[in-house]
Amino acid sequence: MDQTILKRYAELIARVGANVQPGQEVLLYAGLDQPEFVAQVVEACYQAGAKKVRVEWSYDPVQKLHGIYQDQETLETVTEWEKAKLQHMVDTLPCRIYLESSDPDALQGIPQPKYSNAMAARSKVVKPYRDAIDNRHQWCIAAVPGKAWAEKVFPNLQGEAAVEALWNAILETSRAMGDPVAAWQAHNQDLKTRCDYLNGKNLRALHYRAGNGTQLRVGLMPEAQFLAGSERTLGGVEFQPNIPSEEVFTTPKRGEAEGVVHSTKPLSFQGQLIENFSLKFHEGKVVEVQAEKNQALLERMIAMDDGAAYLGECAFVPTRSPINQSGLIFYNTLFDENAACHLALGMGFDNCLREYDRYTKAEREALGVNDSVIHVDFMIGCEDLEITGETADGEQVPIFREGNWAF
Repeated sequence: MDQTILKRYAELIARVGANVQPGQEVLLYAGLDQPEFVAQVVEACYQAGAKKVRVEWSYDPVQKLHGIYQDQETLETVTEWEKAKLQHMVDTLPCRIYLESSDPDALQGIPQPKYSNAMAARSKVVKPYRDAIDNRHQWCIAAVPGKAWAEKVFPNLQGEAAVEALWNAILETSRAMGDPVAAWQAHNQDLKTRCDYLNGKNLRALHYRAGNGTQLRVGLMPEAQFLAGSERTLGGVEFQPNIPSEEVFTTPKRGEAEGVVHSTKPLSFQGQLIENFSLKFHEGKVVEVQAEKNQALLERMIAMDDGAAYLGECAFVPTRSPINQSGLIFYNTLFDENAACHLALGMGFDNCLREYDRYTKAEREALGVNDSVIHVDFMIGCEDLEITGETADGEQVPIFREGNWAF
């Protein structure tokens, strides 16, 4: 792989994605798949002015062994030193960078009820710390290829050939070729223009319809807004949460979803794939699920807490997006969610409320922002998907027709 391109990609992650500020600490999460590139990102962070960069390494086979051999209590316990690390994060507000490279099937074979219950228990302990930094720091999720992941995406290739192919796919779809900074500035401007149009329509509901059986109505909050591309912290620092990102999204109103929606891509959850599934909603809540693969895992997912069976996000992504046009299934939510329109179960986004910082957490929930320990995107976009907005006075606003923007 061309080292000049990788250097620009590392700089894109540090300076545009996380937008590291002078004197700020950085917390970087990475697997063992591309240590040389991790070092490039670390250097790019220091060159951007980082005070300290800490890397937390992970290795899926070890995580799988923990899941197999640890008992329930040990697996779900968040130790005091882990809590101290989380509190340090709250106190110092580092920008956080995630470099994803995991095998989508990495945790297959773990006793699922034990593992799912343990992750739910851990999430409840960790969540208050994460809530405490929400919208107060920058974060960025990007990707690097791992061998197992690459061979899943390119089943006809092996080893380095598969890794090289996935590198090319990641860099192309992440707009990391040529002049990445200029490319992202132009892309963000296009996304913001679409947000401005939708936010001017005073929408109160979304209607989804597709030939696969999707028929769904989702209510929206009067106070909600559509967001896309770069975001800003409460302190005004701009950052790019996802590289790549093609979505325009909002948080729907809890309790207002009726109908059935069908998935169009596999969902990777807790190291396993859930495939060909549908969800039935009534009064905002999932009341029935069906899946050809891992239905029990899907059922456990929506039972993780009270909010896990309610929607937290509605996102628009055209089928003309670069990721979808690549013709690849990435088996990774970062990419697959930016290849197709999607919904998310679980936690909603506070910053999808206009002037969200003037509300208390209780007030945001009273307005209809769902809360949960999970936020799991699942893809519903397809070539014949129609999405129509409904305004407060009943006007029907075409948003998507035949899988693409209608405006």
